[in-house]
Amino acid sequence: MVDLTALTPCNGILPLSKGDVTLSEVDPGRITALMPFRGQRAALTEALQAAHGLRFPEPGQVTATETATCVWTARDQAFLMGPAPDDSLAQHASVTDQSDAWAVVLLAGLDAEEVLARLVPIDLRPAAFPEGAAARTLLQHMTVTICRRPEGLQIMAFRSMARTLAHDIGDAMAAVAGRRAAG
Repeated sequence: MVDLTALTPCNGILPLSKGDVTLSEVDPGRITALMPFRGQRAALTEALQAAHGLRFPEPGQVTATETATCVWTARDQAFLMGPAPDDSLAQHASVTDQSDAWAVVLLAGLDAEEVLARLVPIDLRPAAFPEGAAARTLLQHMTVTICRRPEGLQIMAFRSMARTLAHDIGDAMAAVAGRRAAG
């Protein structure tokens, strides 16, 4: 019998550090897509509050506790990250395990926003994209979800794009570090 070993999406790729910026893989725990049934958004929020201590996020927002995060990912869709979803949520929403489908990374450091400014078409400066904000956007040609966390910018991309994600961000990190070193 073959003995298989589970590997993370960015195994052997990350972490990367260039200049004042670090790109590292994040273990988000379980990732569960929540899509409320028609007319059930308020009931889903109540069930999330009772079970996990957070509400279903408004568009472009993140709700979080110490043990769970709920990230807006699209119209009437959010990802519960961290714990396994409470069974009560299935009464109000489609609940789908997405844990193996995503690569989750954290870009942190003084020039993190400048690095992503080379790659995404949205303003990620703290004044425009404060802590608790989330956006679904493009990073080069990849669809990603970005949210501002206390420790930096969290980026989620399809697992199959992990190597490309790390490569593109790494190239932008090198360009920003080189420009800062030049003066």
